[in-house]
This record gives sequence, C-alpha cells and structure tokens, in this order.
Amino acid sequence: VQLQASGGGLVQTGGSLRLSCAASEISYTNQRMAWYRQPPGKQRDFLASIRSDGRIAYADSVKGRFTISRDRAKNTVYLQMDNLKPEDTAVYYCNSQRGPYNDWGQGTLVTVSS
Repeated sequence: VQLQASGGGLVQTGGSLRLSCAASEISYTNQRMAWYRQPPGKQRDFLASIRSDGRIAYADSVKGRFTISRDRAKNTVYLQMDNLKPEDTAVYYCNSQRGPYNDWGQGTLVTVSS
C-alpha cells in the first residue's frame, strides 16, 4: 500500500490540525491503518489505529485529544488533533498493516509553538 501523509504545519499551543493519509487502497478485510509520531531525537510511538472492522484504539497520551477516522470513498485516513501542546511536536507517519505487509508514508512535520 502506498501512503501519502499531509496536513502538518506550525500551530500554537491549544490549536488544532487535521492530518490526512491518502492510501492506494483501504481494504475491507484484515487491514490496520494507524498513525505514529517521532519527536526529534526520540523513538517512533503509536498514536491511534483503525481496523477494517471499525475497531479503534488510542495511545493514552492522546486519548481525548486526537481522533482517527477514515473515508473509504477517498481511501483516506485522518487524524484530528485538538488542544495541541508543545510536546506534540514531531514528524507524524501513517502506517498500513495487512498480512505480511507493513507500509509507511513519508511523514509530515507538526510543530506546536508555546
């Protein structure tokens, strides 16, 4: 699956951004689409996922502030990010897992100023 993330940028503390991940396909079976982020100098961490059957999961660090959703007609997964904090500054990546395939997009930078 080819993935193209977009929507990053500079935002002030407390602001919102919506990231988009355009996928070459979003399957109706056995696919997990997810968002991760990697702050400068740190490891890449899981944020949120949505499975083909609609099950959604969030990391505790973003629960209540971030919302994952998808539009099958547009083959796009979104990450709505509200009440952003400086510690949310990172490169955000979308991911697709299906069977043995684990694909990553190129990342989009989010910078939250204090």
